[in-house]
Amino acid sequence: MSTALTTGLCVAAFVVVVVGIFLANAIRIVNEYQRLVVFRLGRCIGTKGPGLVLLIPVIDRAVKVDLREQIREVPHQVSITKDNAPISIDFLWYYKVLDPVLSVVGVGNFELSAAGMATTTLRSVIGGIPLDEVLSQREHINQTLRVKLDEVTERWGVKVTNVEIREIIPPKDVQDAMNKQMSAERIRRAVVTESLGTQEAAVNVATGNKQAAILQAEGSKQAAIL
Repeated sequence: MSTALTTGLCVAAFVVVVVGIFLANAIRIVNEYQRLVVFRLGRCIGTKGPGLVLLIPVIDRAVKVDLREQIREVPHQVSITKDNAPISIDFLWYYKVLDPVLSVVGVGNFELSAAGMATTTLRSVIGGIPLDEVLSQREHINQTLRVKLDEVTERWGVKVTNVEIREIIPPKDVQDAMNKQMSAERIRRAVVTESLGTQEAAVNVATGNKQAAILQAEGSKQAAIL
């Protein structure tokens, strides 16, 4: 009797475990900002969600896709400008998945592919711009990068929404020249400010002397009349 009870308990426990595993694989809760790309026996049958999603264990395989806008960093990359000056640039790029199916089926690893494409695109864009324009036309470069990246990622169902260059590090000799130029500009402003102060002081002194002479002449005139 004890052996039969033990066996029954073991069978019941096994059934509970199997049912639990079945339910865990069959029931998915999908958030509002997510979608499940479902493959049934290897064939994509579309997206499901948000909310409660029922899958067929073993037969169905689901890939979760986040629809929120994402931000990724491209670390410092050395690029050569049109006038052969090496500069180091890092930037941030923002993207959003518009087509979950294409983002899974159209490319093996979207983020890795996009990161490589971003690096290549950056070097291509910088290679067509002289150093002076790279330093002064950051917004134009941002826009150019965004357009070129978006053209590539569009076929993956992804929209590049923004690109922001964070830091541009020019060659050391250029940095030294820029520092000297800024130092010279500060000195020039100081000299101009000092000369304006001296000029204003001289004008004030001259005006005071003039007023004193006028008063003295008026006094002498009144004394002569009296």
